[in-house]
Amino acid sequence: MQLDTLPADMRIISKPSLCRSWDMTRSGLDKLSKNDPTFPRPIKFGQTRQAGCYFVVAEVEAWLEAKMAERGAA
Repeated sequence: MQLDTLPADMRIISKPSLCRSWDMTRSGLDKLSKNDPTFPRPIKFGQTRQAGCYFVVAEVEAWLEAKMAERGAA
């Protein structure tokens, strides 16, 4: 299976890439993750603090859609 043909629920995005796409700092994303228990939990590939941190794209998109729906309902 080629990486560019992965199903949507298997695609991941790195923490720095997610920060860039949302125009957000790393610390801003960390605060969001800490203060919002509904924010998707990252996947780490390793046990060290320096290990890569990735998010499942489908989970992030679902979270964002839910936040947008909340905003529209208020």
